[in-house]
Amino acid sequence: MKTFAMGGVHPHDNKISTQAVIEQFPVPAKVVVLMNQHLGAPATPVVAKGDKVKVGQLIGEAQAFMCANVHSPVSGTVSKIDVCKDPFGLAKPAIYIDVEGDEWLETIDRTPDIKRECSLEPKQIVDKLKEMGIVGLGGATFPAHIKYSVPDGKKAEYLIINAAECEPYLTSDHRVMLEHAEEVCIGISILRKALGVPNAYIGIENNKPEPIRVMREMAAKFEGIIVEPLKLKYPQGAEKQLINAITGRRVPSGKLPIDVGCVVSNVGTTFAVYEAIQKNKPLIENILTVTGKSLPSQHNYQVRIGISYNDIIKHAIGQLPETTGKVISGGPMMGKAMCNLDGPTVKGASSVLVLDQCEAVRAKETNCIRCGKCMNACPMGLEPYLFSGLVRNGRFEDAGRQNILDCIECGCCFYSCPANKPLLDEIRLGKNKYRAILAANRK
Repeated sequence: MKTFAMGGVHPHDNKISTQAVIEQFPVPAKVVVLMNQHLGAPATPVVAKGDKVKVGQLIGEAQAFMCANVHSPVSGTVSKIDVCKDPFGLAKPAIYIDVEGDEWLETIDRTPDIKRECSLEPKQIVDKLKEMGIVGLGGATFPAHIKYSVPDGKKAEYLIINAAECEPYLTSDHRVMLEHAEEVCIGISILRKALGVPNAYIGIENNKPEPIRVMREMAAKFEGIIVEPLKLKYPQGAEKQLINAITGRRVPSGKLPIDVGCVVSNVGTTFAVYEAIQKNKPLIENILTVTGKSLPSQHNYQVRIGISYNDIIKHAIGQLPETTGKVISGGPMMGKAMCNLDGPTVKGASSVLVLDQCEAVRAKETNCIRCGKCMNACPMGLEPYLFSGLVRNGRFEDAGRQNILDCIECGCCFYSCPANKPLLDEIRLGKNKYRAILAANRK
């Protein structure tokens, strides 16, 4: 069974919410819509205080190259345009909207009918992705219109759909495949047309037998869609590792997937592509898992962006268990602990993971014994212990020369370290410091 060639670990998958069908989350009384819900520059507000907006209306316009449009997830009145603290305590530009009813733009097709034929040409598809504010929902929130605009001199040979969902606990992609398999396959066909590639490959880890079966049955009805079961190994769903597993190709240091003829799209993104192209629906909501071993119930919600995490928790479980140690946005390997549950959800939000105190407390750090386990676990072939020493001593440029920016922040090094060293934290710090040095040198 296919997998990537180097490193990786085997954490418990803890997919305890796989049986929770997707529920529509209620419309809240107000939302706060961040203007930077994507990789790159924040969108520029195109509404003002007091303006009336409808669901799906453009409220933030992409005015930089690396940017994405932002649309209103609700109908109501813009109460203010200000900054808002996100779930991690960072102040970001935002539009505050008081909800009044649920009035959608008339151009959005809200019928349950599945629209199968797409008459748009490749450039029209890409332009539509930009108009609808589609971004990658696999974690990086890369603007889709940029990814599918293949640069001159490059050629896409493979379209790879990331349905591995290798991060423990998360099950939103699992449910999308079970409940929206046809829409996903239509979205894949649209992206195949945009790229002009003969085949698309859906990579699914083999701990998901039911999604594999459902997607194989549906893919058989479409031309050029191939389901590839993958060995259970983390981080199978990381872009470069998925490319290696399915094609055998490796993305060189400092290069992008298109440099080896590949474009990778998350399965949730392909569903959003279907809704954007076939239903004229902007990216105003996504599928979010609410999970944790200590919770009384597990959920997968279709949640509109801008809803606070506190509102989601209150609706899903009432209140957090008294024994809660951390609440994480994302999974336990790559996700981040939230310090502000009043912060709003964004396009790329994937979960609310509640960890008990006994799960959340880190073991005491001890001395590195040079065992090499972090290096053996690294799927990028890096030396995490070396980065740790360089960062602790402020040698950020030396860390850069050792390719610290190649780190994909998967957490395999930290997971495998018997000394419990905070390797991922140190590498993240080192990457940020080195990027700041590079930016300063460019001025």
